[in-house]
Amino acid sequence: MSSNSNGIVNGNGRNGKKRSRRKLWIGLAVGLLAGGYGVTAALRPNREIDPSKLAAVERGDLARVVVATGKIQPLAKVEIKSKASGIVKKLYVDYGDRVKAGQLLAELDKVQLQANVREAQANLQVAQAARDSALAALERNKVDAEGPDVPFLKSNMERAEKMFKDGIISKSFVEDAEKNYQMGLNRQMSAQRSLAVARAEIARAEAQVAQSRAALERVTEDLRNSTIVSPIDGLVLSRDVQVGDAVSSILVLGSQATLLFNLGDIREVYVQGKVDEADIGKVYLNQPARIVIESFKDKKLTGKVTKISPLGKEKDNVTTFEVRVSISNPGGELKANMSANAEILLEEKKNVLMIPEAALIYDKERKASVETPDGKEKNGKKKVDVKLGISNGVKTEIVAGLNEKQQVVLQ
Repeated sequence: MSSNSNGIVNGNGRNGKKRSRRKLWIGLAVGLLAGGYGVTAALRPNREIDPSKLAAVERGDLARVVVATGKIQPLAKVEIKSKASGIVKKLYVDYGDRVKAGQLLAELDKVQLQANVREAQANLQVAQAARDSALAALERNKVDAEGPDVPFLKSNMERAEKMFKDGIISKSFVEDAEKNYQMGLNRQMSAQRSLAVARAEIARAEAQVAQSRAALERVTEDLRNSTIVSPIDGLVLSRDVQVGDAVSSILVLGSQATLLFNLGDIREVYVQGKVDEADIGKVYLNQPARIVIESFKDKKLTGKVTKISPLGKEKDNVTTFEVRVSISNPGGELKANMSANAEILLEEKKNVLMIPEAALIYDKERKASVETPDGKEKNGKKKVDVKLGISNGVKTEIVAGLNEKQQVVLQ
């Protein structure tokens, strides 16, 4: 009984151990298979390309342009400064107002200017009186300088000398005649000297009159200039003074004189931009251009090239030429000093195939190619040679090598 029981127990123990070893071997086999699959999966190359690195060949309009960057400027712009000095008394316009040529803009205080005019008028009158007095003295001296009685006195003296020789009169009569003749000569010489002095006085008086008249004209002009009017039809771009501000004359301080207003005719404006010397040879007068304004990003305006500077300017070893692109602005929506890009059209094509410039690859000979997705290739990409057309720097025309909607890899 006991031995049978032991035999049964021992037999069950051996069977259990066999089953455990079998399970262990099966587990190891499954583990090895799983590990091998993982290694195989890890070593398999990933042929998928990040969608963000792909772009499609698309069809559209493409233009080759030269971009001139600058600011919107009025065709006519005038800085209004006063020719007279004084204090601002009245302002008749403000920025944004439209004005006509000759329209009153501002007035300076006229009290001091009017006093200056009265003083100058009085000084002129004094100078004219002095001149008239010198002229009267000249006329008197001119008569005396001619000595009208000298010939008569000389004749009397000669007659008296003859009569004395004839014994008709005494010596005293001859001496009186000689004395009178000498006094007449002295008066004539004195008048001639006075005549020269009178002429000098007249010259000084005439100069004083001219100086006083010029002073009167100057202060009269100042009084007239104290009323400031517009020289052009246009728009008040800025008003730079307030009532009560002191104003300096442009005739005295020149460019440092007080600025009153900025006026501009904005019915036609322009972009003054710079074009690199590598592109300036492609730019010509009346060449069409598109203008992109920062404030109107979704709106493209049309213009044309109206000026090309014949003289380049060098800065940081780069030479550029100034180019003016004019734009019609009848509605006045374009404001002075707005940032703008003038795209000068060199060449334009409609309905062409194009891809991003970033997808292109160039070899040493400047031959172009692109990469397209291809799951059969080891790296998932295939190189394709392409023939290029025009480019705007962002997108490039594809003449041959690719089809519409085909995908390319961005480099």
